[in-house]
Amino acid sequence: MQLKFRKINLAFSWLILLIIGVPNSAYATQLRLASWNLAWLSSHSYPQFTQSQRHLDDFNALSKYFTKIQPDLLAFQEVNDVAAIQQVVGSNYQIILSERALSRNAATQFSDINQYTGFAIDKSITVVEHPDLNLNSNKNGKLRFATYIELKPTKNAKGIHILSVHLKAGCIGKRTKQRSCKLLATQGKKLNQWIKQRESLAQSYIILGDFNHDLAFKGDWLWQALTHQVHNVRLATQYSTAQCVIRSNRHPKQTHQFKRLIDHAMVSGDLHFSRPKQHLYSKQDLLNYQLSDHCPMSFTIKEAL
Repeated sequence: MQLKFRKINLAFSWLILLIIGVPNSAYATQLRLASWNLAWLSSHSYPQFTQSQRHLDDFNALSKYFTKIQPDLLAFQEVNDVAAIQQVVGSNYQIILSERALSRNAATQFSDINQYTGFAIDKSITVVEHPDLNLNSNKNGKLRFATYIELKPTKNAKGIHILSVHLKAGCIGKRTKQRSCKLLATQGKKLNQWIKQRESLAQSYIILGDFNHDLAFKGDWLWQALTHQVHNVRLATQYSTAQCVIRSNRHPKQTHQFKRLIDHAMVSGDLHFSRPKQHLYSKQDLLNYQLSDHCPMSFTIKEAL
């Protein structure tokens, strides 16, 4: 009996060693994701939009911060054209710009500069493009198209459905009767429907971008609208802190720090994630270059194979 027990114990020990010896990648695919509102990023300057007036040094400075993060995927907002974002991320990334930028959607575009959402994805990752999610609350609206893609990290991993969003500004906290809050509420309902559809199909999903709202506030009304009758979503940025410092609009030689976080990530419950964090600009870069009024934010996710 003792000999039999020793054999079983030895076999169990070898099993533990075998499990420990298997690379972690056999169990999960890890990806680094980032979100960044790039504030009127355009390859052409427009006098009426000060932040769009960028020179080569400005693009190089933005690219420096992107290179420090080195994400597998960047969800971006406020980008006017592919050439502009390509200058920031480089040639190793595939650019997917909102369908609103297509010629067939000219009626939804402005005649000068546009603020498109989109993605920059490492070219080694397989991507499936899906039709944009139109978050406009009126028929002739031109803003707020959410770019929608599906990542296929490996052949065996199931897809991750991802939205890059830029929601209505002007309603950062308490809900009021103002038009901005009404529009934001409508967008929240549309996103809620999208989430419900993903969950009904047992699909992994992430909503990433500029929500223009403090979702992490306890009992927040928009968070409740987004998650109404939803069973499997978490706010990855729940405990992320607002640390972003930007150049002051009123006093260009001074800086300003935001007290509330409005760039967020919503993640389906089957995905493991690290706490998102903001990547801060140096004061010297803020004063010397035209960067953005948002800091880039990044985190990692793991999807079980």
